[in-house]
Amino acid sequence: MRLNSRFIPRENIIQSVQSFEIIESYPGDKYLPSYLMYAHFGEDVFHILFAIDVSGDHVRIITAYRPNENEWEPDLKRRRVSP
Repeated sequence: MRLNSRFIPRENIIQSVQSFEIIESYPGDKYLPSYLMYAHFGEDVFHILFAIDVSGDHVRIITAYRPNENEWEPDLKRRRVSP
């Protein structure tokens, strides 16, 4: 099943904290400011979208996914610009 190959275990996200790098920020997001992070666990590279509730002292993971190489530059940290 394709979904199984896209699954990113929670443990991998937690253990990759040292590699987190903000690659995009969305301070005016609809509900809470959010940040797209680049992360890696071993050879597995993925992006995580966090929503930050500063006043409530909460961080929420909105989604985590493996970036599509056709949509991102080779470093997977910058979106490709359409010609």
